[in-house]
Amino acid sequence: MVREMQIRNYSERTIKTYVSSLSKLAKFFNLPPDQISTDQFKGFLYHRINIDKVSVAAINQDISAFKIMQQDILGRNWEQIRIKRPRRESKLPVVLSLDEVCRMISITKNIKHRALLALAYSSGVRREELRTLKPENIDPERMCVHVVQGKGKKARYTLLSQKALDLLRIYYRIEKPECFLFETSLQKGKSLAAETINKIAKNAARKANVKKKISIHTLRHSFATHLLEKGVNLRVIQQFLGHSSLKTTSVYLHIANIDLSRVSSPLDDMDI
Repeated sequence: MVREMQIRNYSERTIKTYVSSLSKLAKFFNLPPDQISTDQFKGFLYHRINIDKVSVAAINQDISAFKIMQQDILGRNWEQIRIKRPRRESKLPVVLSLDEVCRMISITKNIKHRALLALAYSSGVRREELRTLKPENIDPERMCVHVVQGKGKKARYTLLSQKALDLLRIYYRIEKPECFLFETSLQKGKSLAAETINKIAKNAARKANVKKKISIHTLRHSFATHLLEKGVNLRVIQQFLGHSSLKTTSVYLHIANIDLSRVSSPLDDMDI
């Protein structure tokens, strides 16, 4: 199964997640995965939802892993097995105000952490993308960030703020990272752990007296929402975020505070 996913160019993170899912399934019934029936798998999902209280995203990962095993490894007809996926929870993301973002960055004294927060907010990159960014991915000539290994292994360009660039230059002169843009202090060439990046954001929020429950991903949501409020086209924001579907990006329409007083009818631009 690992070989099949590597051939299909799945990311290492996805491969690890899917293998872990099947391992849990096998241990749950104490059976090899190929001997577990569809009804048993549904029982496993029921336990995961009602006892383990896992997210809808985790259940979808379990189903995807089971599908690869059944269809691509065992050669079984998935149409006969097909398991309906749970409805996604329609939760709106937490978004910070401009003042809250400003306070979080300003109050952070550690130059690495400050540069990281500024770049995360000003570019809207995901946590994993932030971890794997390299110095050469920062393009000061074109004022953009080149995300080489985005979600689904899709590359894209997004915004680079001048203020974020200034902080990055100060940080780079002091720490001189060897491989990744943001590395651990104890080991050169090793990128910061995902949990460490989240902790940096949470600590900044606590010091800035931000009461909302946030993670580093909150800065990404805030980036998109604030661009929308500035009048940036939703399709452009979709490209910056690396969303495959405009439907995913449209969630920010429900959050943004659009100033209707700045919107005029197209008729008013006509000479009639």
